Amino acid sequence: MKFVKKVGNAVIVLYVLLVLFGLLLMVKPAVFWAISESWKSNDGTEPSDLYLWSTRFGGFMCSVVGIGAIIAVSL
Repeated sequence: MKFVKKVGNAVIVLYVLLVLFGLLLMVKPAVFWAISESWKSNDGTEPSDLYLWSTRFGGFMCSVVGIGAIIAVSL
């Protein structure tokens, strides 16, 4: 039974990290672009509006899934 309790806590930590990652994507999508996509761009100055929108949407979805998973595990 102790093993199940420890695994449950580890899963909650992972879900919290998912929420934090989603918040990072929503608040600072340009940071994620600089890390992952800037080298692919010819001019490499800034991300497109579509990239910013889609990254923010992805961050929102990560946060929603993380919050929903925390609630589901807590029940």
